[in-house]
Amino acid sequence: MVTASWAQSLTWLGTLGGDESRAYGVSADGSVVVGISWDAAGIYRAFRWTAGGGMANLGTLGGDWSWGGARGVSADGSVVVGSADNAAGDDRAFRWTPGGGMQDLGTLGGDHSRAYAVSPDGSVVVGRASRADWLTHAFRWTAAGGTEDLGTLPGSVWSEAFAVSADGLVVAGQDRNAAGQYRAFRWTAGGGMQDLGTLGGDGSWASAVSADGSVVAGTAFDAAGQARAFRWTAAGGMENLGYLSWYCSDAYAVSADGSIVVGVSDGSAFRWTAAGGMEDLNITYADLLSGSSWLTEASAISPDGRYIVGFGWNDLTDRNEAFLLDTVPEPASLALLGLGTLLLRRR
Repeated sequence: MVTASWAQSLTWLGTLGGDESRAYGVSADGSVVVGISWDAAGIYRAFRWTAGGGMANLGTLGGDWSWGGARGVSADGSVVVGSADNAAGDDRAFRWTPGGGMQDLGTLGGDHSRAYAVSPDGSVVVGRASRADWLTHAFRWTAAGGTEDLGTLPGSVWSEAFAVSADGLVVAGQDRNAAGQYRAFRWTAGGGMQDLGTLGGDGSWASAVSADGSVVAGTAFDAAGQARAFRWTAAGGMENLGYLSWYCSDAYAVSADGSIVVGVSDGSAFRWTAAGGMEDLNITYADLLSGSSWLTEASAISPDGRYIVGFGWNDLTDRNEAFLLDTVPEPASLALLGLGTLLLRRR
C-alpha cells in the first residue's frame, strides 16, 4: 500500500537569539529557507534554516553586520546570496556555499555591493554595486565573467537588480532617473534594459521574474498615486493585481511558470492567481494560525508554488518571525469535491 498525505503546515522559524527574523528565499523542496535575523546582541545576521539543523548564522565577511542578510537561495539550497560587512565596514555582496563559506563578489569599482537573487543552479547572481564614479548600477555576476555592469535606462543614473531567470539571461529590477523617479526594468543579454512602464502613475519597480523570463512581477503606482502589485507579460503589458481591503499592495515573488504571485497588501500576506485573484493567506490558512498570529508578508515562493516564506507575528513567542508555509495543493479532482486536506490511500 502506498500512502500519500496532503497536510498543510505552518512553521515559525525562530530567531538567532534576537527579537525578529524575516525570510527572503526558499529552496525548491522547501527544506532550506534563508533570510535575516537579529542575534542576541541586536545585530543583523544572514541565516540559513533547515528542518534538521534549525537557524544557522552565516556570519560576515570580516565585519560586524550582515545588513542585507541572505536574500536568495539556489533550488537545492546549497548556494545562498546576500550582503555582509567586510573588515573595513563596507557592505558587500556575498555568495555562500557549505564548503567555501562566504565569497565576496566585489564591486564595479566602488566600495559597496548587495546581492538579491541567484539562479536556480547557483551560477548567476544579481544585485547592485557601486562604481568608481560613486554611481550604483545593477550587476550580473558569474564565476567566469565576474561582476558585469548592466547599466541603466537612458537618462538614468542608478539601478539595481532583484531577480534573475533560470538560465541567467533575463534580469529584472528597478532604475532611478535624474528626477528621482523609479522604473521597473527587464534586462536581456541581447537587448539590454527595457522600461516596463507604470500603471498610470510616476513610478514602478520589478521584484521577480519567471523561470523563462517571460513574466515579471513587482509594484507600480496607478494614476491616483496608489501602489499596486503588478504582473507583466510581453503580450499583455502590466496588469494591476489589485489589493485586499484598503489601498496598497506589493508583489515580491512569482512561481516558475509565472502563474502565482505573492506579496503583501494592507499588512497581510497575499497569493494571487488568475483564477482566484488576490487572496489573504491569513484567511485561507486561518486554521494554521494560533491566537493573534498573523502572516504579514509573503516574500518568496518555491518554483512549483507549494512553499511560501515571509514573516509575521508569532503569538506564541510574542515577536515577528520568519515563517515557512507548506500549502500542499490538493489534486484538482479532490479540491473540486471540496474535501480539503485529507489522507489518500492507494492500494
